[in-house]
Amino acid sequence: MRTQVAVIGAGPAGLLLSYLLHQAGVEAVVLEARDREYVRQRVRAGVCEQPTVDLLTEIGLGGRLAAEGLPHEGFSLRFDGADHRIALTELTGKAITVYGQQEIVKDLVDAHEAADLPLHFEVSEVSLSSLDTSRPVVRYRDSSGAWQTLECDAVAGCDGFHGVSRPSIPDGVLTTFEREYPFAWLGVLAQTPPSHEELIYTHHPRGFALHSMRSPDVTRLYLQVDPAENLADWSDDRIWAELSTRLAVDGEFTLQEGPILDKGITPMRSFVTEPMRHGRLFLAGDAAHIVPPTGAKGMNLAVADVVALSRALVALLQGDSSLAESYSDTCLRRVWRAEHFSWFMTTMLHVDPGADAFAQRLQLSQLRYTASSRAAATSLAENYVGLPFA
Repeated sequence: MRTQVAVIGAGPAGLLLSYLLHQAGVEAVVLEARDREYVRQRVRAGVCEQPTVDLLTEIGLGGRLAAEGLPHEGFSLRFDGADHRIALTELTGKAITVYGQQEIVKDLVDAHEAADLPLHFEVSEVSLSSLDTSRPVVRYRDSSGAWQTLECDAVAGCDGFHGVSRPSIPDGVLTTFEREYPFAWLGVLAQTPPSHEELIYTHHPRGFALHSMRSPDVTRLYLQVDPAENLADWSDDRIWAELSTRLAVDGEFTLQEGPILDKGITPMRSFVTEPMRHGRLFLAGDAAHIVPPTGAKGMNLAVADVVALSRALVALLQGDSSLAESYSDTCLRRVWRAEHFSWFMTTMLHVDPGADAFAQRLQLSQLRYTASSRAAATSLAENYVGLPFA
């Protein structure tokens, strides 16, 4: 088989890149290891930055987002037993929209199928070769088990942190930067209306907690836990009791409880690989970088990557390699800004088990300054709603 761009991975990065290329008249084939329903249903991020919302609207995929997404003009910081609102729209003129990553994936899968674009699920044993030439080759087994060979002009590695794309780059080419945090998130999806109209980020002596939502009837909640915590030790009753304690505030607030539909523990890490390109292989999204979820940047960074990558690939296929050559540097400037913001939010809000009393006082000082200073709140809001795409 022959195509112009082979896209490895059918998450939001790969699907969006394929669709942007389609709109620019470039052929692409998407290869995904998981089955179609798993891809459509897996629950991931839920906060869309303003630039992400604007892009999806511009390319004609904003209909369901506009109808079902939940726009938020602010969020709450809770500490010292009090609620402090960060007025995103008042401070920046922009907002965020709560719309699950799986909903964006559903919209993109439906758009691919409506346009009859090549999208292959349940592929296995993917291998990449000839990446340092103008004719890379992708080998894989299709869903029937038959071997296929796909020749292309470029490969987009959008297959996440554990995918095959980044390990296909020869040793010595990449430099990685990584930090692991001494805590994890216990996340639950509950069948209950949100207890607050906006997101709540809480710093509590017992640990961080986050109140979010996915729809008017489904709430997403998180608790800081030890990375070695056993999920089996967290009964539904224990989860609700701990959430109630950490989210409590002086004054009126009642945590709405309901059946827990899903729960899991996610470790926290920061990870960046440089460069994000080797020959005709371009990395995007989690294949190139991971951020702790506190700043709501992961999916939005992937969107920013593929916007830059789609332009670079279109130009490359037309004979202009300048954008392809600068792709990594262009993306990494935004990536490192998001890495810093995510680190800032994470360290400001979580309880570090190794922190001494001095560090704890500094943490509270930062929270109080952020909540009381318009300049500090504006800086936080500007990063949270999303910086412009490159």
